Amino acid sequence: MKTGDLEGQVALVTGGSRGIGRAIALELARKGADVVVNYRRERDAAEKTAAEIRGLGRRAVTGEADVADFEAVARLADLAVRDLGGIDIVVANSGVASRPASVATMDVKEWHRVIGVNLHGAFYTCRACVPKLLERKRGCVILISSIGADSCAAFGAPYYAAKAGVNALTKVLARELAAEGIRVNAIAPGLVSSDMGERMARALGEETLLADIPLGRAGTPEEIGKLAAYLASLDAAWITGQVYRINGGAWM
Repeated sequence: MKTGDLEGQVALVTGGSRGIGRAIALELARKGADVVVNYRRERDAAEKTAAEIRGLGRRAVTGEADVADFEAVARLADLAVRDLGGIDIVVANSGVASRPASVATMDVKEWHRVIGVNLHGAFYTCRACVPKLLERKRGCVILISSIGADSCAAFGAPYYAAKAGVNALTKVLARELAAEGIRVNAIAPGLVSSDMGERMARALGEETLLADIPLGRAGTPEEIGKLAAYLASLDAAWITGQVYRINGGAWM
């Protein structure tokens, strides 16, 4: 894959101000895409990411939206069309971790909070953006899932259930959109050196988590970004409906 492979395309990345989302936004820009950087609270971080994208010679705008609010996501999609001319690449990245609790003791509000961002947010992002892709008869959607959709450890029911739902949504969308020239895939990272990954390491113990990774280290946001850029490119033109598990061998 060469620099410029995504020249002339517009990407919308939810949760693009930090961590995996930021790395994806920057890698897409390096490959030639203009980018909408979504954020919920951290405007300064989003503006910094956008400034870095502009430094790469690409256009970038920031857009505030809580992905658990469909109307806000719809406005974000409209922003992409108004300011950058359309949408070609959608990355549904926004996510939150769940607070450890058993199903028997979990606060129902916690269930709704985590499902709201991780699953409803992914659906809302697709619902708002896919019609824009259909107008162009091309494009791709990349959803960010998790190793947890497969491993399903105890005390994390809402997060793991949401990510399993993301995997199913990926496959349904891939079937619905293939005839329209739109590809849909998911990336399911394992432990990544990001804010969320570091919180997980503190909660569960870094040594314990690393012991389950044959390659012996956490992944980096940049490694996820490179996979996302590949899936967005024509090098992946015959790939759709797949969940790419990138986890250092922690799940085989």
